[in-house]
Amino acid sequence: MSLEDYERHFDSLNSDLGGGSVVSERSASSAFNGEEEKLHYIPIRILGRGAFGEATLYRRTEDNSLVVWKEVELNSLSEKDRRDVMNEISILSILEHNNIIAYFNHFMDKNTLFIELEYCNGGNLYDRINQQKGKLFSEDVVIWYLYQIASAVAHIHKAGILHRDIKTLNIFLTKTDLIKLGDYGLAKKLDSEFSMAETCVGTPYYMSPELCQGAKYNFKSDIWAMGCVIFEVLTLTRTFDATNPLNLCVKIVQGNWTMEVNSEVYSPELIKLVYECLDKDPAKRPTGDQILDQPFISWRRQELEEQVALLNSAMKKPKLSTVTDTPVAVVTTRSREVYFWGGGKFTPQKLDAFKGGSSAQHVCAGESHFAVVSVEKELYTWANVQGGAKMVGQLGHGDQASYRQPKKVEKLQGKAVRQVACGADFTACVTDEDQMYMFGSDYYGCIGVEGELGSEILEPVLLEFFEERPVHQVSCGDNHVVVLTQSGNIFSWGCGEYGRLGLECEDDFSSPMQVEIPKGATISSVSCGSDGTFFLTEAGKVLACGNNEFNKLGLNQGISGLKNHPGEVYQGIPYITTLTLAKQLSRFKIDAIAPGKTHTAAIDGRGRLITFGCNKYGQLGVKDFKKHQGVQVLVGPFGGKIVTKVSCGDGFTIAATEDNQIFAWGNAGNGRLGMPADKGFGSEVCPAMPRPIFGSLHHAPDLSCRGWHTIIIMEKVLNSKTIRSNSSGLSVGSGLDQEASTSTVDLDLEPGSETECRDRGLGGTMEDHTEECFMGTSMMSVANQTGDSSCPLWLRKELEDAEFIPMPDDSDLPSPDQLPSYSDSVTLPYEELKELKAAAAAVSCPKGLSTKRMDCDRVNGLEEADFCKKGVSGACCRASSEVLELRETVSQQKIRIQMLEKQVDEQKKENERLLAAMNRLTLQGAGCDNNRNSHSDGIPRDGRGRGGGFTNHGGRSAGAGV
Repeated sequence: MSLEDYERHFDSLNSDLGGGSVVSERSASSAFNGEEEKLHYIPIRILGRGAFGEATLYRRTEDNSLVVWKEVELNSLSEKDRRDVMNEISILSILEHNNIIAYFNHFMDKNTLFIELEYCNGGNLYDRINQQKGKLFSEDVVIWYLYQIASAVAHIHKAGILHRDIKTLNIFLTKTDLIKLGDYGLAKKLDSEFSMAETCVGTPYYMSPELCQGAKYNFKSDIWAMGCVIFEVLTLTRTFDATNPLNLCVKIVQGNWTMEVNSEVYSPELIKLVYECLDKDPAKRPTGDQILDQPFISWRRQELEEQVALLNSAMKKPKLSTVTDTPVAVVTTRSREVYFWGGGKFTPQKLDAFKGGSSAQHVCAGESHFAVVSVEKELYTWANVQGGAKMVGQLGHGDQASYRQPKKVEKLQGKAVRQVACGADFTACVTDEDQMYMFGSDYYGCIGVEGELGSEILEPVLLEFFEERPVHQVSCGDNHVVVLTQSGNIFSWGCGEYGRLGLECEDDFSSPMQVEIPKGATISSVSCGSDGTFFLTEAGKVLACGNNEFNKLGLNQGISGLKNHPGEVYQGIPYITTLTLAKQLSRFKIDAIAPGKTHTAAIDGRGRLITFGCNKYGQLGVKDFKKHQGVQVLVGPFGGKIVTKVSCGDGFTIAATEDNQIFAWGNAGNGRLGMPADKGFGSEVCPAMPRPIFGSLHHAPDLSCRGWHTIIIMEKVLNSKTIRSNSSGLSVGSGLDQEASTSTVDLDLEPGSETECRDRGLGGTMEDHTEECFMGTSMMSVANQTGDSSCPLWLRKELEDAEFIPMPDDSDLPSPDQLPSYSDSVTLPYEELKELKAAAAAVSCPKGLSTKRMDCDRVNGLEEADFCKKGVSGACCRASSEVLELRETVSQQKIRIQMLEKQVDEQKKENERLLAAMNRLTLQGAGCDNNRNSHSDGIPRDGRGRGGGFTNHGGRSAGAGV
């Protein structure tokens, strides 16, 4: 590695450690030890604005969980307001309760503080009351709310915390009516239950009489506010109301509430409790625990506790950091769009409905309809049919209309939908509570509900069978359904022809039947084809049952050594009714499998694409339309690429790669491939090789094909920035007055710059290599322009005191003749070179701040004690410990890198030789004067041959025939 490479690496390291900020010793040490954890976030939408700043919804990409960032602009705050903000963080960090908003982390971006909190997707209690539109809540719902609010208040009071701002706007709900008490900006820590506070804070409508009178107050002031909240739930109006604050305070002190609670709807015990909470004498008000001990609550308290625990366990919450308490937040703004095509639509159709908070998270295609789950867990469906044909309920909108635009399934309002699966004419979905709903045609009994409901189910119905069997995943074939439960059991029902249900018969079943799983197998996912089913095990093996026509289940077995039958002969299996190992896939570790109507595609653990089955339309992607008995590993356009998503339709295949390209091949009729007929991709043309579609580079989070339809989510990175959490834990107040406390880098990508970033990174995902690119460019330039290395003072001094070690001479390196030989591989130069260069860069040492340098190559040959003797003190020894441990690996990597670079150089020379020869032939055929238009070697000065279609830029050449 050259001196410039070391400088560049260290500049990048410095930028990563702070980029103009002060980084603590602990944070820097974590970075050197490889403990720095990066959490990636994507902003979804702004939820609202408060007194201190905005609240924005984010999606954490590591686990697809939704979180809220409460943004606080510290510059505009007074010292008191800053203390309130810091107070909220300290209080949230010590509160852990199922009915209290959870705190996850906080980050600093210059003078902006971001507090990461739990997200409640059901809005707040204020909105919930307004949605009633005059219709009173049932007493059971009121008691459910009362129990949860009282539990949260009792918990914070036991922790010695007075909330001081309990109101309907600060009580949040999930779609399952789980309550979370939040917003602790005004909360105060009291030493004991007898301590009193004096500051007049809170919202006027919920202020207690003692607060209005300026007297001291304690925990009973929160009980008053809670009484006001429950009064609103009972009456749907404010407890006290007035035209000005003075009149409001008078009414509060006098106890003149707006109306009486309806005693004909609610029990006397409930009404009495609310009025006790609103007693003007604080001493007469009950405590939180006393409220929970009320007879009408206590007799069902265990049931309520279990319900709260169940709803909380069903919520998808972020995984907390276990590596370090100072994670780095990488915020990436992305544009996400949904396209569909096929069924007569030759070009991709963009859907404008999925933007912002309604952006798509999961998509699925049926024979005549589509379904999308938004990031906020709402289900949308619509149809794509010819001639306005009627639906049979598969849209779930309660009628037979064929909606042409996405429409929310209102019947599932309040349910957080996690996954959706489409059959030919029915739909199934799973909620965050692991419950399952179905709707559509029940002709084959696919709806799975016992009893006579009719042949068309127009609205979602709950499958009670799975209420005690939480659902992990569901998959639908044309006319059958297979479910994997959280406990690992398999249930199937619907049409049983060809044994697709795996029940050792071909009978139809209208209710879920348990499938026997082979002993020792643990199923991780299920995938239904049109008339067959795949079961993927945790070990990456594939089991299958159903119709094996064209070997689309991969069940045919090879028999070798037969007399008069040279080569290998395949024994065909027409269909099978029990779960059977797909032996042709047994040599692979399969991560995902996508069955189509007549063929199947799979992705193995190395990201390779494997296809098998019918090849009539070239859907196997192997350059021809011939019959292939075994499985095919696609190389060609996928050489060196990692396939992330694949789906199969009626004679065609769509796949997405990690480097953000999307390929299609096979049957192009009726717009199946999204390629216009006027460009040569009509019904008569079927590309048998993967062809890239979509002109610009996109990431595909999800895609689905069925029949002649395809639906896909397309995502592009717009900009990205890195935010570091406060390394000193909760004591962030000390850093508030500093000009910059974190590193932030904005990256605005132009359409053409994405490819440039990717080429420098040798592939990979857009997210990963966007970050790599700006680490090496934007961050480096920021550090150079400011003249600040962003290095902590303690580390800077250690580096300045370190002894200068010169770079090695090239003669120290082994000659090419000494390089070991390796077997050729189609993807070796591409993948290995990328991995080895990345590994070599990771173990390189930082440079000093002046002319001093530390040399990894020389360090690798020293023992740690010798290294310390040469003047490098403890901190740098710790920083180089990984280098010392990997010194033998580095030397091997350098040898392999040189070997690969040699191969690349030889290939370049061969390309240039062929290019020169082709150009000479072209010029001779055109009768051109080489002395006038070219150099002495016959290559034109502008690097272009007139008929060859080749280019030569800086010694690199390319051509369609080379």
